Amino acid sequence: MAQHSQPATIRERLEAMEREQLSPYATLSAESCGRARPTEPDPVRTDFQRDRDRIIHLCRSFRRLAHKTQVFIAPREDHLRTRLSHTLEVSQIARTISKALRLNEDLTEAISLGHDVGHTPFGHAGEWALDESYRRYDPDAGFHHAQHSVRVLTQIEREDRGLNLTQETLEGIGAHSKGQSDTGASMAPPDGLTMEGMVVRISDRIAYLAHDLDDCLRSGLLALEDLPAPCIAVLGEQHSQRVGTMVEDVIAQSDGLSALSMSPRVASAMDELKDFLFEHIYLGPPLLPAREKVYGVIEALFALYMEDDRAYATDIGSVPGFTQMRARQVCDYIAGMTDRFARDRYVEHFLPSAYPRF
Repeated sequence: MAQHSQPATIRERLEAMEREQLSPYATLSAESCGRARPTEPDPVRTDFQRDRDRIIHLCRSFRRLAHKTQVFIAPREDHLRTRLSHTLEVSQIARTISKALRLNEDLTEAISLGHDVGHTPFGHAGEWALDESYRRYDPDAGFHHAQHSVRVLTQIEREDRGLNLTQETLEGIGAHSKGQSDTGASMAPPDGLTMEGMVVRISDRIAYLAHDLDDCLRSGLLALEDLPAPCIAVLGEQHSQRVGTMVEDVIAQSDGLSALSMSPRVASAMDELKDFLFEHIYLGPPLLPAREKVYGVIEALFALYMEDDRAYATDIGSVPGFTQMRARQVCDYIAGMTDRFARDRYVEHFLPSAYPRF
């Protein structure tokens, strides 16, 4: 009598499609290194799809990104980017590149959506201020948003249980940051990083170069004639042209290869634009007053929670006394704040009770 095989689940069909259709350099969900806590396979979703869904549906830190600064602190213009809109733009750029290179789009999306969940309030100014404050109380420690994103997803979310994501997603999130390194150096893959993780690294830079410049032009902080002319000649005068130039160059230079690449011409233009934005915007005079205020808020809150047991116990609630564990908890607490919440805590603790609230 003929034996009838058990019908494949939707997940198994998706895994089979990945094996048949994706590039040999793609990461197959069926071959994931797995999770810290093994779970039963889902009948419909692959492991990387589950990672993406957990970040969107279960991660409170992801939702708070809507109220965290990208570049402009407390902007009056409603259309300037937040940390959440930045995350979504990174995700869409990364998915476009992954699809074109036949990589695993689900893994790419999961890494993209989770890459900044550990970011501080007030953008990079908040990150630099928190790093300095933390080191004052624990010189061997420090704060970096990429590492903290992994901490959020593995140790802080869901009442300290974490989201139990796959190793590939967590490694991509932890390795996404490039600092001020040039494009060529930042595209050199760290050991063991997936191609999808590399796509998110370059997509993060493409996204912030394009949309931070767009926000500066929209706000009047920069005019097109202020920009380095050779850079704009290569990348384009319009926002969509600049994104298209960078994305299409990555695809054209990387198709069929086991690592990402860009043409020297486009990579050089990106580096010129990056250096210009760091000099004139991120570290430049226009945002200096706001950066000084951010340092004041972060430093004052950190010192208060470390030195005032009553304020610490009221706001955070454990680990009395002056300890490294307390500094770790204070760092976690401040890093998780939105811009608005950090300002509210500062007003509550340091300004007269009659101070007007807005």
